[in-house]
Formats: sequence, structure tokens, C-alpha cells
Amino acid sequence: MSTLFITDLDGTLLRPDATLSEYSCREINALVSEGVHISFATARSRTTALKVTRGITLSLPMVAYNGAFIVDTLTGEILHKNVFSPAQAEEIYRCFRGNGLSPVVYRINEGRELYSYDTLTISRQTRDFLDSRRGDPRDDPLEGDGGILSGEVFYFNCIGEREQLLSAYECLRDRYEVLFYDDLYSNERWLEIMPKGANKAASAVKLKELLGCDRIVAFGDSVNDLSLFEEADECYAVANAKEQVKAAATGVILSNEEDGVVRKIRELTLNEK
Repeated sequence: MSTLFITDLDGTLLRPDATLSEYSCREINALVSEGVHISFATARSRTTALKVTRGITLSLPMVAYNGAFIVDTLTGEILHKNVFSPAQAEEIYRCFRGNGLSPVVYRINEGRELYSYDTLTISRQTRDFLDSRRGDPRDDPLEGDGGILSGEVFYFNCIGEREQLLSAYECLRDRYEVLFYDDLYSNERWLEIMPKGANKAASAVKLKELLGCDRIVAFGDSVNDLSLFEEADECYAVANAKEQVKAAATGVILSNEEDGVVRKIRELTLNEK
């Protein structure tokens, strides 16, 4: 029986400082060399996922942007994508602006993956986030919002004050995949919008089918991992996970500071032999 082990990154595989331990790097590379199927399901893009997972080599595709994409980890080719229709993108953008919010818009335009934003109106919180991504090849700042929705829009995020974000959340949550939560690193409030059906669970199942695997074993720590847990054959919450994630899990493992994910994968692969 072939198992796809799929793990969240931030708060799960990565340590609190968003790095991998030497042990995790060494053990993941050993597991992959033994033919174990390991992949990521993350809110990150491939670009930032590769930055924080330096030291390991994964050949399998990964689930990016909370399920909006399945992307070839090695080449960057998008193997499967979920995008908004132009009318949906317009509705979401106008909802944000109507609530005094200025989102970051992720899109594919003329074959390029971009994130765009109005430099004149973004919040202090969003500016701090963007400053942490300086040098990113996707960065596409705009003065004003002309052209911000051109191409294929697939993802919105907005960081700001809770009440404004809550109003947009209530407006959009019934028609789209919506995540509303406190960021792990900054504790700022985030609102993220994806097309309906674009979630970690649906993309993980699609990836399982693409790889010809029989089952999914998933690892996570936060609310965006709950859909993945629902579809997995087994699911494990790290000890530092939110309580609702622990309650949904098959079991609770060591924390992200203790290499819990990698130790559990090794244990399960030994049991399968």
C-alpha cells in the first residue's frame, strides 16, 4: 500500500523560527531516498516554501496557496489550479475596498505569477508583510488599482484591523473558501479568500490520484489544516497545534520544536515494513 505523507509547513514541520532542524533535513532526505512519498500542503507559494525548506530535496509536487495550486516543486510548473472568474474577482475586490481595506491580489498575467497591491492604500500591517518579502520575483506594486485584477486571479489576502476584516469575512464566507485567523508569527489578523473548492483537502486528494497513492497521512497545526484532516486516512496534530486541530486528529505527536512530524513519519514507515 502506497502512502502519501503530506505536511503543513509553518507551525508544523518548521520550527518556531521558520527553519528546519538538521535532524529533520537529514531524515527527510533519507526517507525520500528510500522511496517514501512526502509532500507539503501550505499557505505559502512555491517560492517561499523553497526558501524555508533549504537542505531537503523533494521531487513530488506540492500543494501551495492553501490549495489554490498543485505545483511541480522542482520546475515550478502549475499542474492544477483554481482561479476566480473575472466577475468573482471584481466582487471580492470591491467588497474589500467597500470596507476600507486594500488587499494583496495574487494572479497569473501573461504567464507570470504576481502579487499586486495599491501602494497608496495598503495598511501598515500589509506593508510590514510585504517588506518581509523584498526581492520576491512575484512582487508587483501598483500606484492605484488600475490593472490589479488583470489576468487570472486566484488568491486574495488582507491584513488589518479585526472589525473591518470581519465585515468583509461575513460578506464573502458563504461563496468562497475563506480563512480568518491570527498569523503565527506576527499575531496580526489575516483574511484570505480562495475560489470555492480550493483547499488543502481537495488538492491533496488530487495529488494522491496524480501520484497513484492509496492513502493520505496528514500533519498540521492550524485551522487551514482541518479540511485536510477530514480527507486524510490518518491525521496528526503537533503538540503546539490549536485545540480544535488536536480534537480532529488521529493523534497528537511531538511539537514542531521536537521534530514531531519527521519522527512520526519514520515510525509509521517502519511499521509498514
